[in-house]
Amino acid sequence: MLAQARPRIAPVKNLWQVAQMEEIHRTIRLLYTGQSQRARRFRYGLIIFDALTILYFIATAALPATPTITGVNTALGLLIALDLAARLWISNNLRRELTRIYTLADLVVTLSLLLAPFLPGSFAFLRVLRGLRLIHAYHLLRDLRRDSLFFRRHEDAILAAVNLFVFIFVTTSLVFVLAFDGETGVAGYVDALYFTVATLTTTGFGDITMTTTSGKLLSVFIMVVGVALFVQLARAIFQPSKIKYKCPECGLNRHETDAIHCKHCGEPLKIETEGETAT
Repeated sequence: MLAQARPRIAPVKNLWQVAQMEEIHRTIRLLYTGQSQRARRFRYGLIIFDALTILYFIATAALPATPTITGVNTALGLLIALDLAARLWISNNLRRELTRIYTLADLVVTLSLLLAPFLPGSFAFLRVLRGLRLIHAYHLLRDLRRDSLFFRRHEDAILAAVNLFVFIFVTTSLVFVLAFDGETGVAGYVDALYFTVATLTTTGFGDITMTTTSGKLLSVFIMVVGVALFVQLARAIFQPSKIKYKCPECGLNRHETDAIHCKHCGEPLKIETEGETAT
């Protein structure tokens, strides 16, 4: 009797494990994509974590790799890897998820954090790529558009400012690694920041210059891309503010904050507001 009962235990145990994994998968998917208050709080927690990691990477970019910093970097690398693994696990299209720019950035950041103690050289500038998640986190933007009238009105300016911020500090870290001695510490990093901003604004004081061919090409890149991002920010700040809302009839996705009809086709719009009225 015992010999006949044993084979039945394994399938039941396997089914229970499968059910448990499905429940965990469902819970994680709801946290990342759900509409509940719990899911939104979780995603806001992720973006706060992202912002803090960026500030940490900037603050420690010029510091020597002490055991404490190495330990913190390893812990952050494991947390980022865990978040990345969860996103890949719940993705309906794994190939598309792997080609997203913030997924690739997370892969680079995770590898740079976990492998840096075993590799020569500095990979500090790679870690700042974590900032790309602030730009391309779709679900966060969706929550912000729904929950914040201020964000809906100034979305273009906010995203342009984040783009410029990330570009400045990624480029600063790159300049620091390539053109300044890693032993110069914070002073060298400030010099790299000074050079980046002076080049971006085309001020050209001339007290810090690149003499190599690669350095000159880097300066050209900073000027071209940096000026474009700066102009984008200025345009977003000074142009009339509009809200993103796709017209169901013609597809126009930019409208005035108080619009009740689409300017292009006249279709009635139902843009969510907080009930503000003109004074």
